[in-house]
Amino acid sequence: MLGAGLRSRLGSLVSFSGEAVKLFRGLDELSADCCGGAAAIGNFDGVHLGHARIIERLRAMAARVGGPATVFTFDPSPNRILRPEQAPMPLCWLERKVELLGELGVDVVVAYPTDAAFLAQTPADFFQRVVLQKLRAKALVEGRNFLFGRDRTGDVRLLEQFCQQAGLLLEIVDPVQIDGAEVSSSRIRQLLACGQIAAANRLLSRPHRIRGRVVRGAGRGNKLGFPTANLDSADTLLPAPGIYAGRAEADGCWWPAAISLGPNPTFDESAAKVEAYLLDYRGFLYDRPLTVDFLARLRDIKRFDSVDNLIAEMTADVARVREIVSECRRAGRCSQHDRSHS
Repeated sequence: MLGAGLRSRLGSLVSFSGEAVKLFRGLDELSADCCGGAAAIGNFDGVHLGHARIIERLRAMAARVGGPATVFTFDPSPNRILRPEQAPMPLCWLERKVELLGELGVDVVVAYPTDAAFLAQTPADFFQRVVLQKLRAKALVEGRNFLFGRDRTGDVRLLEQFCQQAGLLLEIVDPVQIDGAEVSSSRIRQLLACGQIAAANRLLSRPHRIRGRVVRGAGRGNKLGFPTANLDSADTLLPAPGIYAGRAEADGCWWPAAISLGPNPTFDESAAKVEAYLLDYRGFLYDRPLTVDFLARLRDIKRFDSVDNLIAEMTADVARVREIVSECRRAGRCSQHDRSHS
């Protein structure tokens, strides 16, 4: 996990899978070699297929102007400042976002610590201060639905005017369409809320991921033969309640996992929980961080008439998890360090 390094070293070089990206937690720390390139501005929540297309064009534009490919993003998102009661849970946390952007080839990420004063800037003030004075951008690459400035009053047409007046290159990227609809963070959230994990993963181009810290539960899973890791509150959006096939990372490897989201009606427990049973894992997980990927939805949460019936269903769930994770590995969608068995 990258959190400690990101918090402690502003402008440090952070590497992922052979790629490297410089992260800045503000505008005043930007070094000269991280300015003067091409920039893209936005939340980039989930870093989905639509974002990937923007980054592809951003890299090409950066090469054209001879500078870094820079993403300016917000932490937290503007909605969490302006409308906290309505703000959706994010699709990924900051470290994960930076990692994904780095894997796409971004050179610099500015994760601005959003506040009300910053969001109160007019579109003209935002363009002047952020784009021209701080980033010293030579070019911008944005999606067609891009909005900026106070109350989101700046649109692509206004941005075109500003860029023309300042002598900046500007490329507007059309949305990616899948199944006749635009790929967007909102659409992915809707799919997750309906439990359509396979469809959401398709738009993300990878499994939806959550993380949390393992806490002690009732210990019932051990007695049933399926010891589960109980996660505390996740900091990203959870899919709809249900039983899922997935995988979890422990001790440097990915383990097949049967994941339960929601209450436990068989034992009259109404509180929603996140539990993951790591197949074949024999280590100690309490008080450790755990990362979980969702691969497929197996079934709804339901009440069983007896513990024996519950165990029989869980045994069938585990068999399906093995099949799904093994197929994921054979198709090249799972890490080479996956501990699934064919």
